Amino acid sequence: MAASPAAVSPEMIRGLQERAAQALPAEYVEHVEGWWLRHAPHCSWWVGTVLPHGEAGPGELLRRVVRAEEFYAARGAVARVQVTPGVCPPRLDALLAGRGYRAKSPVSLQVASSARVVDWSSTQPQQVSVDDHPTAAWFDVWHAVNGGDPQSGWDMLARLEQPCGYARAAIGDEVVAVGRVVVDDGWAGVFGMATLPQARGRGAGRSVLAALARWAESRRAGRIYLQVEYDNLPALRLYEKAGFTEVCTYHYRTAG
Repeated sequence: MAASPAAVSPEMIRGLQERAAQALPAEYVEHVEGWWLRHAPHCSWWVGTVLPHGEAGPGELLRRVVRAEEFYAARGAVARVQVTPGVCPPRLDALLAGRGYRAKSPVSLQVASSARVVDWSSTQPQQVSVDDHPTAAWFDVWHAVNGGDPQSGWDMLARLEQPCGYARAAIGDEVVAVGRVVVDDGWAGVFGMATLPQARGRGAGRSVLAALARWAESRRAGRIYLQVEYDNLPALRLYEKAGFTEVCTYHYRTAG
């Protein structure tokens, strides 16, 4: 379900996406006239994508794309661009397609009130703890689901500057689901939701999400946002039940 158009503006969407970029901090970042060029070797690929928020005319747009390509080529990486209709320069998607960039990974950006998420889950089937810093138990579950280079994952979390809460749900003595929330100026972003395969369908993700919402409320963050890929149907169903509504869609373009 989409949010009311009157409640959503390009400025709001840009603000949320920039909060998300700060909550997934890349190792190298250059700001070029409103565009964020981000590189994060060994991290998940979306941490190192271009966030193209600055306006640009036709000739200027091509120049900025070439500048981004040079940024990544100098680091031995492939350029990837996050494209949000109505927020990015209007001709960007067509320009990238014409340069051979492949479209992939459609994503939904969604929002909810913290109170709504808390009210939705009045009971928690699992024991949930929320820490201000990642523990080894939290990281082990997150890494087991997401993979990647462990040291790069720890390094990314160490670069975070905003207050964070790290939730872990346990069945007995085993941590089976985790998630984290990042607070930034009244907003709380949910990231890193992960449940071990053997615990799925048992309410662990719901318990983690509710605990993150409570933690956000305690830090005066009354609104929550998250990003979820369209092929992740279980997560989409969970967030819809929790009261999240879509404010925009976006996708990525990857250089061929």
